[in-house]
Parts: sequence; C-alpha cells; structure tokens
Amino acid sequence: MTDARSRLIVALDLPGRAEALDAVGQLAGRVGCFKLGLEIFVREGPGLVEEVLRRGERVFLDLKLHDIPNTVAGAVRSAGRLGVHMLTLHASGGRRMLEAARDAATSMSPPPILLAVTALTSLSEEETRSIGITESVAAWVERLAGVACDAGVTGLVASPLEVTGLRRQYGDRLKIVTPGIRAAGAEAQDQSRTAGPGQAILSGADYLVVGRPILRAPDPGAAADLIVGQIEDALRARAPY
Repeated sequence: MTDARSRLIVALDLPGRAEALDAVGQLAGRVGCFKLGLEIFVREGPGLVEEVLRRGERVFLDLKLHDIPNTVAGAVRSAGRLGVHMLTLHASGGRRMLEAARDAATSMSPPPILLAVTALTSLSEEETRSIGITESVAAWVERLAGVACDAGVTGLVASPLEVTGLRRQYGDRLKIVTPGIRAAGAEAQDQSRTAGPGQAILSGADYLVVGRPILRAPDPGAAADLIVGQIEDALRARAPY
C-alpha cells in the first residue's frame, strides 16, 4: 500500500453490519483503515470490529472515551484485546484520565494508537461560548493538545483549521488525524470547520477521515482513489516539519 493510501481513513457511518461490510469489500486495499464510530458500534458490537479485522483491514475505533481514569483504562484494554489500530478519547477528560489510558495502551503488544479528541469539528465559536469556553476554538484546541501531549498520548484529532498551529507547536511529536474533509464545493453537512484533502495534508495532517464523500459517491472506489491522488500531490509539495 502506498504511503498516500495508508493515510486515508474511511468512516463507516452506515446503518448496519451489511452496509459496513459491503463498503469494506469495495474499498479493501484502496484505503489505510476503516473507522467504526459510536452509533454502529452500539448497534453491532465488537463482532463487527472482529469481522473487519478478519478481512485483513485495520480498524479505528472512534468511541471518544470520557470517564473516570480507571474506567477509561479498562475500556482501552478491552479495545486493545480486540486488536484495534486506533482508539479515541476526549482530551477534556484531563491529564489523569489520559495517563491511565496511556498506561493501559502501552501494557499491550502491539499497543493501540491513542488519539485525543480536542474540539469536535461540529462545534462553532458560538457553541463553544455557550458552554463556557471564552477563548477562541483554536486556542482551546491548543490548550487541550498540550494536556494530551504532556500525558504522553500518541496523537490528536483536530479539524483542518487547527492543524497548522498544532504542527508548528509540536512538530512530529504527535500524529494528527483530521476529520471534516470535504471536496471543493461540497456541502459541509454537520461539520463546521472543514477543508479539502490537499489543504489538510499541506497544513500538516498525517491522516484524513472521510466518510460521506466516498460512501455516497456513485463509485466509492474511484472517489477514494481521487482523494488518494490529492493526498499524494500534497505530500510531494509539503515542506518538512
């Protein structure tokens, strides 16, 4: 698999097991990883994770864990035993929670990559103010990223609009996974902070999460290949950091 292909993660935000496995069948070998989120995991359970893994594909389990440290550590161990490649948790859970998750992950072989979610890409400045965040979204993201980095978490989830600042601050110390990817002219839908694939990679994203632009395309495989090509072009043009 090419480096560009390995950086594309497809979000299987689909009604159920049959649709998810059909998408995996269409896209196997053309993308780097498949993301299973909260909705489909609650509906289908660990069995779907195991089925995708049996097909030789990587799984990004996007549950955004946020609980007391002991509970989150246990959930990380459970996910690790399933064999997931990536796992999310909220940076806003605080340093002790993040450290407990880190310790649980590093006790396993191979350890799942832990990704701390900073600010959800659906949040606008108006919404963050309504929940008591007085600083800008970018400043809030950078503060949460600092907590995650200090706790030894492997990487971050951040929108395309915050990637440049995070990369400038942390260099290659953290992997950055970026959702909110939309082609030029596409509807943002429920995302507030979006960018195109090339722009996100040029800004410093390591991995891109794409769902509807691929899954709702007339030919999902061709749509994935197009995005991979844009990633490849951006990687060639990107300055080292």
